[in-house]
Amino acid sequence: MPAPVMTRLDEVPAVSRVPREPSPLGAQIRDLREARRMRLAELAQAIGKSIGYVSQIERGRSEISISTLKSISDALGVSISWFFQGYDPREPSEHGYVVRREHRRRLDFPGTGIEEELLSPTLNGEAELIMSRFAAGARSGDVQVSRMAEQSGVILSGELELRVGDRLFLLKAGDSFRIGRGEPFTACNTGSEESVSLWVIAPPLY
Repeated sequence: MPAPVMTRLDEVPAVSRVPREPSPLGAQIRDLREARRMRLAELAQAIGKSIGYVSQIERGRSEISISTLKSISDALGVSISWFFQGYDPREPSEHGYVVRREHRRRLDFPGTGIEEELLSPTLNGEAELIMSRFAAGARSGDVQVSRMAEQSGVILSGELELRVGDRLFLLKAGDSFRIGRGEPFTACNTGSEESVSLWVIAPPLY
């Protein structure tokens, strides 16, 4: 009897070798890269692969190993689980249109008390919808940052302190806000309960 063939984990493809249609995984990589404003060449350099290979992955025309997917997730600033959430093969007709609650993509920031959920089906639209949760005392950072996108939102529960430039706003449930493109801001939950807010960011920048 021939000896069994051992397969290393990093050689296990996460996408079949010849998919009939562009892989949802490849499309997710492309959409997230574009939302990060990262060029194809920059991603290829970050993971030590050729531009052509990464292009083939994004178009679902090349297999991708677990180790390569891990490198891609690190380069794009998400956990590898990002690419396996948000996709339910049981309902292909919903892809690009509907996100079921249990399939939301999640991004947390360890040690900060902040967690975000992407509610938009994809990142290639004109805007993205994000559910943001701030634990009591959590803050986005000590230094104001800006996004080259317009941001609007509404506080669903709790309260959120929003500093935009030199303006300070204490927002409570039901209050809404807008941050202009390029305006520096920070957000902080100064309350004793979790703050939940809904954000619309246009164009998508994740």
